[in-house]
Amino acid sequence: MAETTGRTTGVGRIIVMVYAILALAASWRSGFQLLSKFDEAPVAFILSGFSGLVYIIATFALATRGRRAWQIAHLAVWFELLGVIIVGAWSLLTPEVFPEPTVWSTFGIGYGFIPLVLPIIGLYWLYKHPPKPLT
Repeated sequence: MAETTGRTTGVGRIIVMVYAILALAASWRSGFQLLSKFDEAPVAFILSGFSGLVYIIATFALATRGRRAWQIAHLAVWFELLGVIIVGAWSLLTPEVFPEPTVWSTFGIGYGFIPLVLPIIGLYWLYKHPPKPLT
């Protein structure tokens, strides 16, 4: 079985923990917003729900060993970074679409810019700990 060397230990566990916290925060927040006040900002609340799903996928993929998990984590973290950049810019250019903030709006300002910085750290960690080549 292809194994990643050190990706799921040490600092990698801290990265997974931060992803898990963001997954819970984004999912609970969007769930509440979608169920209680969907009509106020449907685009923002759907995007928050989607970001929560991306964080859940990234969390499990980062916490799992192996080549396939590394590939899924790599894809999820890249998608997260692009999402933060696109939604962050979109929320600044057309704030009327975002009467309520999302996890990624204004580049994650509501979460202390962690949604912007975390995928950069995650991608660095993934690149430093690639899966072993198949033999």
